[in-house]
Amino acid sequence: MTLPRTRRVLIAGGGVAGLETLLALQALAGDRLEIELLAPSRHFTYRPLAVAEPFRDGSVQRIPLAAIAADRGVRLHRDALARVFADDCAVETQGGARLDYDTLVLAFGARPVEAVRGALTFRGPQDAARVAAIVERLRDGTLRRIAFVVPSGTSWSLPLYELALQTATAVRESAPRARFVVVTPEPAPLAAFGDEAGVAVRALLDEHGVELRTGALVEHYADGRLWLEIDGSLEVDGVIALPRLIGRRVSGVPSDPLGFVPVDELTRVIGLDGVHAVGDVAAHGPKQGGLAAQQADVAANVIAAATGVAVRPRPYRPVLRGLLLTGGAVRYLRNDPYGDAEVSGELLWWPPAKIAGRHLAPYLAAHLELGAPLHAAR
Repeated sequence: MTLPRTRRVLIAGGGVAGLETLLALQALAGDRLEIELLAPSRHFTYRPLAVAEPFRDGSVQRIPLAAIAADRGVRLHRDALARVFADDCAVETQGGARLDYDTLVLAFGARPVEAVRGALTFRGPQDAARVAAIVERLRDGTLRRIAFVVPSGTSWSLPLYELALQTATAVRESAPRARFVVVTPEPAPLAAFGDEAGVAVRALLDEHGVELRTGALVEHYADGRLWLEIDGSLEVDGVIALPRLIGRRVSGVPSDPLGFVPVDELTRVIGLDGVHAVGDVAAHGPKQGGLAAQQADVAANVIAAATGVAVRPRPYRPVLRGLLLTGGAVRYLRNDPYGDAEVSGELLWWPPAKIAGRHLAPYLAAHLELGAPLHAAR
């Protein structure tokens, strides 16, 4: 019997999910596959360290995708996906090119949009300078009270706590009377990590002088007041909020009402043969880089098995890992599907990267020459 084999794999997306898929496929299937990468951006941007940029404690690593493609021996198309013709196993790009595939991996992420009207929306590196300006105004006394908001519908809140803790640390000596409040719909801080994390993060906030309001839904910010749905308003001089993510709809690809692609537990797109969706584009729960990498590994195992590689695909069972920057000692947080939660000042995974990708994290650590240095968390 001849085993079915997947020869041509097209990965649409050059972020964490796309690159983890590429590296995992090459590790599993080697030269059994011809892999092509379709991405509109020039660079892969290591976004999690954007929360450290306003405090000069880190910088965002940017690596040319062309350098990664050349290093891995894959063809790179600098273009964006426009539509999928699943019956023909082909896609059309925004530039009008037609690309054929045997397996297609959708890894083009999601779009961050404003969730709290009137607030500074922190989307990543592009907003670091605006946060830095708020920090300076706190230091010189022109701002006194800042709210940090997790909007309803935001599934990954850790960056907001990092911004609050680092801001409090940065202005402690120059502006001891500055006040900070974290406002979140979560029942406890970083509730996704379990009760132990909630206790530990609440203690960190207390230690840094940051007030906490849980179970709070924010409406908007205007005229010096942050308006809540039930509890009235808070008087603040400024608001920093996380965005809400919405899916990027592509013709020929099914999506839910928010634009995310429905998938099964093996990352296969429901209703399309030969198509996987991984990372923020997929209709999973929390949207986070480490989880995107885990989804990519599931997809890579399924694809490699289809070529005859002796691997057994396993369903996606997320293990949540988070490295929390505090302005001082970092905290490592971990929570897996079996309820094994842990918070520690010691390493809980290796390499100790913000994005704990099985293949991507070691690759970046071993290929610093491809881009700007990846600064370690302090």
